[in-house]
Amino acid sequence: MKTKSTLLLMALMLFLVPSTIIAEESQQPKPFAPVNPNATPEARALLARLYQSVDDGKIISGLHHNQLQMPAYMRDFDRIEEASGQIPMIWGGDLAWDARQVVEMATREYRRGHIVTIMWHVNRPFDRTRYVDFKNQTQGPFSEQQWKELTSSEPTEMKRMWTEQVDSISQFLKVLQERNIPVLWRPYHEMNGEWFWWGDRRGEQGFAVLWKMLYDRMVNYHHLDNLLWVWNANAPRNTPGDTAMAYHLYYPGNDYVDVLATDVYHRDWRQSHHDELVALGGGKLIALGELGSLPTPEQLKAMNKFAWFMVWTGFTDDRYNTLEQLKDIFTLPQVVNYTSPYRKSP
Repeated sequence: MKTKSTLLLMALMLFLVPSTIIAEESQQPKPFAPVNPNATPEARALLARLYQSVDDGKIISGLHHNQLQMPAYMRDFDRIEEASGQIPMIWGGDLAWDARQVVEMATREYRRGHIVTIMWHVNRPFDRTRYVDFKNQTQGPFSEQQWKELTSSEPTEMKRMWTEQVDSISQFLKVLQERNIPVLWRPYHEMNGEWFWWGDRRGEQGFAVLWKMLYDRMVNYHHLDNLLWVWNANAPRNTPGDTAMAYHLYYPGNDYVDVLATDVYHRDWRQSHHDELVALGGGKLIALGELGSLPTPEQLKAMNKFAWFMVWTGFTDDRYNTLEQLKDIFTLPQVVNYTSPYRKSP
Protein backbone atom coordinates (compact mmCIF):
# COMPACT_ATOMS: atom_id res chain seq x y z
CA MET A 1 0.00 0.00 0.00
CA LYS A 2 1.42 3.39 -1.06
CA THR A 3 1.83 6.07 1.60
CA LYS A 4 0.63 9.65 1.12
CA SER A 5 4.23 10.83 0.79
CA THR A 6 4.88 8.29 -1.99
CA LEU A 7 1.78 9.38 -3.88
CA LEU A 8 2.77 13.03 -3.52
CA LEU A 9 6.26 12.26 -4.86
CA MET A 10 4.80 10.42 -7.88
CA ALA A 11 2.43 13.30 -8.62
CA LEU A 12 5.30 15.77 -8.38
CA MET A 13 7.37 13.72 -10.83
CA LEU A 14 4.50 13.57 -13.33
CA PHE A 15 4.16 17.32 -13.05
CA LEU A 16 7.86 18.01 -13.56
CA VAL A 17 8.65 15.64 -16.44
CA PRO A 18 6.60 17.44 -19.13
CA SER A 19 8.12 20.75 -18.08
CA THR A 20 11.61 19.31 -18.42
CA ILE A 21 10.85 17.95 -21.88
CA ILE A 22 9.41 21.29 -22.96
CA ALA A 23 12.49 23.10 -21.64
CA GLU A 24 14.82 20.75 -23.53
CA GLU A 25 12.81 21.10 -26.74
CA SER A 26 12.85 24.88 -26.47
CA GLN A 27 16.65 24.78 -26.50
CA GLN A 28 16.76 22.83 -29.76
CA PRO A 29 17.53 24.92 -32.87
CA LYS A 30 14.38 25.69 -34.83
CA PRO A 31 14.26 26.42 -38.58
CA PHE A 32 14.02 30.12 -39.37
CA ALA A 33 10.99 31.25 -41.35
CA PRO A 34 11.68 32.95 -44.69
CA VAL A 35 12.64 36.61 -44.30
CA ASN A 36 9.80 37.46 -46.67
CA PRO A 37 6.65 37.05 -44.54
CA ASN A 38 4.63 36.48 -47.72
CA ALA A 39 6.86 33.69 -49.04
CA THR A 40 5.01 31.16 -51.20
CA PRO A 41 4.19 27.70 -49.84
CA GLU A 42 6.80 26.27 -52.22
CA ALA A 43 9.51 28.60 -50.94
CA ARG A 44 8.62 27.79 -47.34
CA ALA A 45 8.67 24.08 -48.09
CA LEU A 46 12.10 24.33 -49.75
CA LEU A 47 13.57 26.23 -46.82
CA ALA A 48 12.15 23.72 -44.34
CA ARG A 49 13.52 20.89 -46.47
CA LEU A 50 17.00 22.39 -46.38
CA TYR A 51 16.92 22.82 -42.61
CA GLN A 52 15.75 19.25 -42.18
CA SER A 53 18.49 18.02 -44.50
CA VAL A 54 21.16 19.68 -42.36
CA ASP A 55 19.54 18.34 -39.19
CA ASP A 56 19.76 14.89 -40.76
CA GLY A 57 23.49 15.34 -41.36
CA LYS A 58 23.12 15.69 -45.13
CA ILE A 59 24.52 18.04 -47.77
CA ILE A 60 22.94 18.46 -51.23
CA SER A 61 25.06 18.34 -54.39
CA GLY A 62 24.85 20.84 -57.25
CA LEU A 63 26.33 21.86 -60.60
CA HIS A 64 26.23 25.31 -62.21
CA HIS A 65 24.97 25.61 -65.76
CA ASN A 66 26.85 28.23 -67.79
CA GLN A 67 25.19 29.21 -71.06
CA LEU A 68 28.48 30.54 -72.39
CA GLN A 69 30.24 27.22 -71.79
CA MET A 70 27.71 24.60 -72.82
CA PRO A 71 30.25 21.96 -73.95
CA ALA A 72 32.11 22.36 -70.64
CA TYR A 73 28.88 22.00 -68.68
CA MET A 74 28.00 18.75 -70.44
CA ARG A 75 31.53 17.45 -69.87
CA ASP A 76 31.14 18.29 -66.17
CA PHE A 77 27.85 16.47 -65.99
CA ASP A 78 29.18 13.41 -67.81
CA ARG A 79 32.38 13.34 -65.78
CA ILE A 80 30.56 13.41 -62.45
CA GLU A 81 28.29 10.63 -63.63
CA GLU A 82 31.25 8.62 -64.97
CA ALA A 83 33.18 8.99 -61.72
CA SER A 84 30.39 8.35 -59.26
CA GLY A 85 27.29 7.15 -61.03
CA GLN A 86 25.54 10.18 -59.52
CA ILE A 87 23.79 13.28 -60.87
CA PRO A 88 23.89 16.60 -58.95
CA MET A 89 20.61 17.56 -57.30
CA ILE A 90 20.81 21.35 -57.58
CA TRP A 91 20.70 23.08 -60.97
CA GLY A 92 22.35 26.49 -61.10
CA GLY A 93 21.64 29.21 -63.67
CA ASP A 94 22.54 32.85 -64.35
CA LEU A 95 20.16 35.57 -65.57
CA ALA A 96 22.98 37.71 -66.95
CA TRP A 97 23.02 36.57 -70.57
CA ASP A 98 19.73 35.12 -71.82
CA ALA A 99 17.24 35.35 -68.98
CA ARG A 100 14.37 33.96 -71.03
CA GLN A 101 16.34 30.82 -71.82
CA VAL A 102 17.37 30.42 -68.17
CA VAL A 103 13.74 30.62 -67.05
CA GLU A 104 12.76 27.86 -69.46
CA MET A 105 15.72 25.69 -68.42
CA ALA A 106 14.97 26.26 -64.74
CA THR A 107 11.33 25.31 -65.32
CA ARG A 108 12.29 22.07 -67.04
CA GLU A 109 14.83 21.10 -64.39
CA TYR A 110 12.48 21.91 -61.50
CA ARG A 111 9.74 19.80 -63.04
CA ARG A 112 12.23 16.95 -63.33
CA GLY A 113 12.81 17.14 -59.61
CA HIS A 114 15.85 19.39 -59.29
CA ILE A 115 16.27 22.28 -56.87
CA VAL A 116 16.88 25.59 -58.67
CA THR A 117 19.39 28.27 -57.72
CA ILE A 118 19.81 31.40 -59.84
CA MET A 119 22.45 34.13 -59.76
CA TRP A 120 22.87 37.44 -61.61
CA HIS A 121 26.23 38.55 -63.05
CA VAL A 122 24.63 41.93 -63.53
CA ASN A 123 26.10 44.80 -65.54
CA ARG A 124 26.39 48.33 -64.21
CA PRO A 125 23.12 50.32 -64.05
CA PHE A 126 24.08 52.53 -66.98
CA ASP A 127 25.11 49.67 -69.29
CA ARG A 128 22.39 49.14 -71.86
CA THR A 129 23.57 46.10 -73.83
CA ARG A 130 21.21 43.13 -74.09
CA TYR A 131 23.78 40.67 -72.75
CA VAL A 132 26.47 41.34 -70.18
CA ASP A 133 30.01 42.13 -71.23
CA PHE A 134 31.60 40.40 -68.25
CA LYS A 135 35.04 42.01 -68.31
CA ASN A 136 33.97 45.55 -69.17
CA GLN A 137 30.65 45.71 -67.35
CA THR A 138 30.31 43.22 -64.49
CA GLN A 139 33.96 43.85 -63.67
CA GLY A 140 34.00 47.37 -65.09
CA PRO A 141 34.90 50.50 -63.11
CA PHE A 142 32.30 52.07 -60.86
CA SER A 143 33.50 55.12 -58.98
CA GLU A 144 32.81 56.09 -55.39
CA GLN A 145 30.75 59.01 -56.65
CA GLN A 146 28.66 56.70 -58.80
CA TRP A 147 28.16 54.41 -55.81
CA LYS A 148 26.99 57.34 -53.69
CA GLU A 149 24.49 58.31 -56.39
CA LEU A 150 23.23 54.71 -56.54
CA THR A 151 22.75 54.30 -52.78
CA SER A 152 21.58 57.84 -52.04
CA SER A 153 18.36 58.27 -50.08
CA GLU A 154 17.38 60.91 -52.66
CA PRO A 155 16.19 60.26 -56.24
CA THR A 156 19.13 60.23 -58.67
CA GLU A 157 19.61 59.34 -62.30
CA MET A 158 21.76 56.40 -61.26
CA LYS A 159 18.99 55.04 -59.04
CA ARG A 160 16.48 55.48 -61.85
CA MET A 161 18.64 53.42 -64.22
CA TRP A 162 19.19 50.80 -61.52
CA THR A 163 15.44 50.57 -60.88
CA GLU A 164 14.79 49.98 -64.58
CA GLN A 165 17.42 47.25 -64.53
CA VAL A 166 15.85 45.50 -61.52
CA ASP A 167 12.33 45.87 -62.90
CA SER A 168 13.41 44.26 -66.15
CA ILE A 169 15.01 41.19 -64.55
CA SER A 170 12.11 40.85 -62.09
CA GLN A 171 9.76 40.05 -64.96
CA PHE A 172 11.65 36.83 -65.60
CA LEU A 173 11.56 35.81 -61.95
CA LYS A 174 7.81 36.47 -61.97
CA VAL A 175 7.39 33.80 -64.64
CA LEU A 176 8.95 31.28 -62.27
CA GLN A 177 6.66 32.46 -59.49
CA GLU A 178 3.62 32.02 -61.73
CA ARG A 179 4.81 28.45 -62.34
CA ASN A 180 5.09 27.85 -58.56
CA ILE A 181 8.86 27.40 -58.73
CA PRO A 182 10.87 28.43 -55.64
CA VAL A 183 14.32 29.88 -56.30
CA LEU A 184 17.47 30.03 -54.19
CA TRP A 185 18.22 33.58 -55.32
CA ARG A 186 21.86 34.72 -54.94
CA PRO A 187 22.37 38.14 -56.54
CA TYR A 188 25.43 40.41 -56.17
CA HIS A 189 27.59 37.46 -55.10
CA GLU A 190 31.20 37.66 -53.86
CA MET A 191 30.55 41.18 -52.62
CA ASN A 192 33.48 40.96 -50.22
CA GLY A 193 35.91 40.59 -53.14
CA GLU A 194 37.52 43.34 -55.17
CA TRP A 195 36.61 42.17 -58.68
CA PHE A 196 32.93 43.17 -59.32
CA TRP A 197 31.53 46.70 -59.58
CA TRP A 198 29.49 46.11 -56.41
CA GLY A 199 32.44 44.56 -54.55
CA ASP A 200 34.25 45.76 -51.44
CA ARG A 201 31.78 48.51 -50.56
CA ARG A 202 31.97 49.07 -46.82
CA GLY A 203 30.50 51.44 -44.27
CA GLU A 204 27.08 52.96 -43.75
CA GLN A 205 26.55 53.44 -47.49
CA GLY A 206 28.20 50.16 -48.38
CA PHE A 207 26.98 46.92 -49.89
CA ALA A 208 24.28 46.34 -47.28
CA VAL A 209 22.39 49.36 -48.64
CA LEU A 210 22.34 47.92 -52.17
CA TRP A 211 21.16 44.53 -50.90
CA LYS A 212 18.30 46.11 -48.97
CA MET A 213 17.37 48.22 -52.00
CA LEU A 214 17.13 45.09 -54.13
CA TYR A 215 15.15 43.22 -51.49
CA ASP A 216 12.70 46.10 -51.12
CA ARG A 217 12.16 46.49 -54.87
CA MET A 218 11.71 42.79 -55.56
CA VAL A 219 9.70 41.84 -52.47
CA ASN A 220 7.68 44.94 -51.60
CA TYR A 221 7.17 46.35 -55.09
CA HIS A 222 7.20 43.32 -57.40
CA HIS A 223 5.91 40.87 -54.76
CA LEU A 224 8.41 38.20 -55.75
CA ASP A 225 7.51 35.78 -52.99
CA ASN A 226 9.08 32.66 -54.50
CA LEU A 227 12.64 33.78 -53.70
CA LEU A 228 14.81 32.57 -50.83
CA TRP A 229 17.51 35.18 -50.36
CA VAL A 230 21.04 33.76 -50.51
CA TRP A 231 23.75 36.21 -49.46
CA ASN A 232 26.80 34.68 -51.15
CA ALA A 233 30.25 35.98 -50.22
CA ASN A 234 33.67 34.63 -51.19
CA ALA A 235 35.88 32.75 -48.76
CA PRO A 236 38.13 35.45 -47.24
CA ARG A 237 41.66 35.38 -48.62
CA ASN A 238 44.65 37.68 -48.77
CA THR A 239 45.83 37.31 -52.35
CA PRO A 240 47.27 40.41 -54.04
CA GLY A 241 44.87 41.56 -56.74
CA ASP A 242 42.35 38.89 -55.74
CA THR A 243 41.62 39.63 -52.09
CA ALA A 244 38.36 38.86 -50.32
CA MET A 245 37.71 40.59 -47.02
CA ALA A 246 35.92 39.44 -43.85
CA TYR A 247 32.30 38.40 -44.22
CA HIS A 248 30.86 40.66 -41.55
CA LEU A 249 31.90 43.89 -43.27
CA TYR A 250 29.21 43.39 -45.92
CA TYR A 251 26.41 41.55 -44.13
CA PRO A 252 22.98 43.26 -44.33
CA GLY A 253 21.57 41.42 -41.31
CA ASN A 254 19.40 38.39 -40.63
CA ASP A 255 16.20 40.26 -41.51
CA TYR A 256 17.23 40.26 -45.17
CA VAL A 257 18.98 36.89 -45.58
CA ASP A 258 17.66 33.32 -45.63
CA VAL A 259 20.97 31.58 -46.37
CA LEU A 260 24.59 32.67 -45.94
CA ALA A 261 26.87 31.16 -48.58
CA THR A 262 30.52 31.31 -49.56
CA ASP A 263 32.56 30.48 -52.67
CA VAL A 264 35.80 28.52 -52.40
CA TYR A 265 38.38 28.23 -55.18
CA HIS A 266 42.11 27.44 -55.46
CA ARG A 267 41.88 24.58 -52.89
CA ASP A 268 41.71 27.29 -50.25
CA TRP A 269 39.88 25.23 -47.64
CA ARG A 270 39.79 26.53 -44.07
CA GLN A 271 37.49 25.61 -41.22
CA SER A 272 37.01 29.33 -40.57
CA HIS A 273 35.18 29.70 -43.87
CA HIS A 274 32.44 27.54 -42.36
CA ASP A 275 32.62 28.58 -38.72
CA GLU A 276 32.50 32.34 -39.36
CA LEU A 277 29.33 31.95 -41.44
CA VAL A 278 27.70 29.89 -38.69
CA ALA A 279 28.49 32.61 -36.16
CA LEU A 280 27.44 35.48 -38.44
CA GLY A 281 24.08 33.96 -39.25
CA GLY A 282 23.31 32.94 -35.69
CA GLY A 283 22.02 29.53 -36.73
CA LYS A 284 20.67 30.37 -40.16
CA LEU A 285 21.40 28.04 -43.06
CA ILE A 286 24.83 28.25 -44.66
CA ALA A 287 25.98 26.85 -48.01
CA LEU A 288 28.83 26.51 -50.51
CA GLY A 289 27.54 28.67 -53.35
CA GLU A 290 30.36 27.91 -55.80
CA LEU A 291 33.25 25.48 -55.72
CA GLY A 292 36.35 24.99 -57.79
CA SER A 293 38.22 22.05 -56.29
CA LEU A 294 36.17 19.90 -53.93
CA PRO A 295 37.12 19.45 -50.28
CA THR A 296 38.30 16.11 -48.98
CA PRO A 297 35.69 13.90 -47.27
CA GLU A 298 37.37 14.72 -43.94
CA GLN A 299 37.11 18.47 -44.55
CA LEU A 300 33.49 18.19 -45.62
CA LYS A 301 32.66 16.15 -42.53
CA ALA A 302 34.16 18.86 -40.29
CA MET A 303 32.10 21.53 -42.09
CA ASN A 304 28.83 19.83 -41.27
CA LYS A 305 26.45 22.81 -41.36
CA PHE A 306 26.68 23.50 -45.08
CA ALA A 307 23.28 22.79 -46.67
CA TRP A 308 24.58 22.35 -50.22
CA PHE A 309 27.59 22.68 -52.49
CA MET A 310 27.64 23.62 -56.18
CA VAL A 311 30.55 22.89 -58.52
CA TRP A 312 31.24 25.69 -61.00
CA THR A 313 31.19 24.99 -64.73
CA GLY A 314 34.50 23.68 -66.05
CA PHE A 315 35.93 22.52 -62.72
CA THR A 316 35.61 18.77 -63.05
CA ASP A 317 38.72 18.05 -65.10
CA ASP A 318 41.91 16.72 -63.56
CA ARG A 319 43.42 20.17 -62.97
CA TYR A 320 40.81 20.74 -60.29
CA ASN A 321 39.12 17.43 -59.48
CA THR A 322 40.25 13.96 -60.48
CA LEU A 323 37.75 11.19 -61.12
CA GLU A 324 38.71 9.70 -57.76
CA GLN A 325 38.08 12.98 -55.97
CA LEU A 326 34.70 13.35 -57.64
CA LYS A 327 33.81 9.81 -56.66
CA ASP A 328 34.96 10.36 -53.07
CA ILE A 329 32.56 13.26 -52.58
CA PHE A 330 29.55 12.38 -54.72
CA THR A 331 29.29 8.88 -53.24
CA LEU A 332 29.49 9.93 -49.60
CA PRO A 333 26.48 8.70 -47.60
CA GLN A 334 25.70 12.24 -46.45
CA VAL A 335 25.63 13.69 -49.98
CA VAL A 336 22.13 13.98 -51.47
CA ASN A 337 22.11 13.52 -55.25
CA TYR A 338 19.43 13.53 -57.93
CA THR A 339 17.43 10.33 -57.90
CA SER A 340 15.05 10.61 -60.86
CA PRO A 341 15.55 8.04 -63.65
CA TYR A 342 15.51 10.79 -66.28
CA ARG A 343 18.90 11.95 -67.53
CA LYS A 344 19.65 15.65 -67.51
CA SER A 345 20.04 17.38 -70.87
CA PRO A 346 21.56 20.80 -71.67
